[in-house]
Amino acid sequence: MRLALFDLDHTLLSGDSDVLWCEFLIDQGLLDPDFRAIGEQIAGRFCAGTVIPNEYYDFYVGTLAGYDADTLLPLRVRFLEQWIRPRIPADARALLQRHRDAGDTLVLTTATNRVISELTAVDLGVDHYICTEVEQVNGRFTGRAAGVVNMRTGKVERMRQWLADIGQPSGLLAEATFYSDSINDLALLSAVRRPVVVDPDPRLESTAHLRRWTILRLDRDLVRARSGREREFEAP
Repeated sequence: MRLALFDLDHTLLSGDSDVLWCEFLIDQGLLDPDFRAIGEQIAGRFCAGTVIPNEYYDFYVGTLAGYDADTLLPLRVRFLEQWIRPRIPADARALLQRHRDAGDTLVLTTATNRVISELTAVDLGVDHYICTEVEQVNGRFTGRAAGVVNMRTGKVERMRQWLADIGQPSGLLAEATFYSDSINDLALLSAVRRPVVVDPDPRLESTAHLRRWTILRLDRDLVRARSGREREFEAP
């Protein structure tokens, strides 16, 4: 087995799933617009790599509190169709296909929680999917993350656990390729044979130049044109 690992937000997807989900809920009248101000602060700290993982994910997973899976399913489908698909560049799908054609095993590894990103993983056609899990009690989401958050060193931990769970040697990780845009993924990028940074944030781009990692640019112009009607409350 040869692994090709992919981050989701700002890598295969032109945008941040958590941020877009909140904008979607505001658009649907299910979340107070005042939520944006706090979201902008936390999103900015995430981009800078300074937010605590559990703080970040308790904030966004908190939007699910009190819902059950059946109630959320129609919203999740609408979110995928109207907000996510238009933001996936053709270049990203072509990149996945190249690895598929090469016989690689495609793994999407994202810090975004399962409720928000699972349908995206299905749409992208990856072989396996690792994400942040969401706590449920009596069939309802509590608004808290469950287990190890799939972020920073947690991505490495969860990847190694996944390999153990499927009966594969942990050494496969050291032979893998991993694509990411974010300094938050430095630990996993450092753990693979072929790290590729995709439209990287400034800190990761600087690191990539120092370590002579491959830098990949995707054509996102058409994506921006198609999805321009929705506002994202991301830090500039």
